[in-house]
Formats: sequence, structure tokens, C-alpha cells
Amino acid sequence: MSAHSLQAFDALYRKSADPWATETRWYERRKRALVLACLPHRHYGSAYEPGCGNGILTEALAGRCDDILASDGSDLAVVTATRRVAAIDHVNVERHVLPDDWPLQTFDLVILSELVYFLDAAAIEAMGQLVCRSLTDGGVVLACNWRAPIAGYGHSGDEAHRMLAHAIGLPSALEYCDADFIVGVWSRDTASVAMREAIR
Repeated sequence: MSAHSLQAFDALYRKSADPWATETRWYERRKRALVLACLPHRHYGSAYEPGCGNGILTEALAGRCDDILASDGSDLAVVTATRRVAAIDHVNVERHVLPDDWPLQTFDLVILSELVYFLDAAAIEAMGQLVCRSLTDGGVVLACNWRAPIAGYGHSGDEAHRMLAHAIGLPSALEYCDADFIVGVWSRDTASVAMREAIR
């Protein structure tokens, strides 16, 4: 993500701790409920949520994960999210600029919520490969993208979603799409992959 984009996000957080009204807008509340409902397992060991913003989805995920690493490229978003989850011992928030700061550990769950369309094509490709590489056997990645064009960025949510799916290269477990957003879930289920390969 470019330095210009990160400065723009910091500027938004200087104006408001909730610049997208994630706590009050029905779109945000509905999207968050659907994202949580689309996760195929009740509980996950380790999770990574880059682009966590103010941490409201991180907080909602905390009850379904043993350990969460959340990150954002905006310093002010990291401060805001850290305050939100301060009382939750198994959640850590760090500043990561993607894809360069992708963590080295592996995860059972990776959540990419309204993040991918802010990246250029090369960064989407790199991040898709990093996601795939960091998933445990049976691990799940969920991506949610707003479908309307994003002012100042080159990709619509649909375009970014297709590019990410191609870069990840894992079997699709679920896809949900409506007029507002698209949700995709992919799983590193090696047993299922081996079975599909065997019957081809």
C-alpha cells in the first residue's frame, strides 16, 4: 500500500475514530453479521486480520478464536483498535504495511475485509500467495469486498475479488454475493483436494 494511501487513512482517523461508521451504519452491521455467519467452523485456533481498521470485527471474532493477530497500516487505526480490544488478552494489534509486513507464522483463519481493492495488481498477487502459504492444513481464508467502484483506486471490489481468488488458488468453499458486497471463502483442505485430484 502506498505512503499516500496510508496518509489518507490517518487523515480519516484524525477526523473520527470510526470513519466508516462501522458501529452505526446498517450496511456495516449487516456485512459483519454475514461475514461471521460465512465462517464454516465454530471456532479457530489462530487468526490473522490485516486491515482491521478500528477493530470492531476483531472484537467480534475474539469469541471464536483462541489467538488473533490484527493489523493495519494506519498508525491511528492501530491505536484505535488497540484501545477497543485492550481487555481481550488473546488479541494483539500491530502495524503492518501489506504485503511487505505479512507475518511469518501460520494461521487457521485469515480475514480480508474490505482491504484488497486498495492494493495494486502486483500487491494482490503477492498477498494471495502469502495468504495461501500461511494457512494451516484445513485453514480458511475469507475475503469480503464492497462491489461499487472505489474512488481513487484502480479496481472495483469485484475485480479485486477475482484477482485475489486467482492468486490464492485454493478451492472455493463458499461464495455469497448481493448488490452491496461479495464474500468468498477458500479452504486449504488437503484431503478434499487429494480426493478431487484422484477422481479427475
